[in-house]
Amino acid sequence: MMKDIQNQPDFRNIPIDKVGIKGLKYPVVVRDKVNGSQSTVAEINMYVDLPHQCKGTHMSRFVELLHTVVKTLVSLETLTSILEDMKASLGAKSAHIEIVFPYFIEKTSPCTQSKGLMDYNCTIIGSSNGRKKADIVLKVAVPVTSVCPCSKEISEYGAHNQRGEVLVAARFHKFIWIEDIVNLVERAASSDIYSVLKRADEKYVTEKAYDNPKFVEDIVRDVAKALIADSNITWFSVSAENFESIHNHSAYAYIEHSRD
Repeated sequence: MMKDIQNQPDFRNIPIDKVGIKGLKYPVVVRDKVNGSQSTVAEINMYVDLPHQCKGTHMSRFVELLHTVVKTLVSLETLTSILEDMKASLGAKSAHIEIVFPYFIEKTSPCTQSKGLMDYNCTIIGSSNGRKKADIVLKVAVPVTSVCPCSKEISEYGAHNQRGEVLVAARFHKFIWIEDIVNLVERAASSDIYSVLKRADEKYVTEKAYDNPKFVEDIVRDVAKALIADSNITWFSVSAENFESIHNHSAYAYIEHSRD
């Protein structure tokens, strides 16, 4: 038998809130509204708490637990199950998992119907600390285009526009589709973004954005209004950041809302 240093006692009397593995890349399967499921590669962080009397945790067990469900669809049920298994296997009171992955949606350009894939950075965060129900948060980052209303108003011709990013985080009663969050955000922007645009498409998108100028304040308020109207959403935060084209800074706005 080899000596297990991690199982030895610690006498500093200091508990650790989170200890585990970070930055593990692993294939996962997530729900896809059109195709049923989608395979992608995630970067995964997994942590548990460590009592003051324990010297260390067993790092290999995190990967072993993850590997048992890696071919299973990531869902509320599988996340809850792996959190409970983490606590049981590692003798912990709390467990946390963060799954960060690119999610691909096929988009068709507005005029020529050209198809291409857009990627959206998504994060699923799960925590369990002894409550009956695990806490699950979905985050979706959506790139958008915005045209400055002030620039359009004061300029004799043209207006400055820029790419921006809207980040939505949400807690919910029932499962929510990533596609629904993306569509909701894109409707709130001056225009959405495409991976393939022919000349006719580019003309349409440019003019659409110009006719629909939005401050970051407008975008976060419009997104928040739509999320508040959805009774399935129990809590959300939404931020908009414009990577300004004529300023040496970004414009930013943030809203957080809870039904409790």
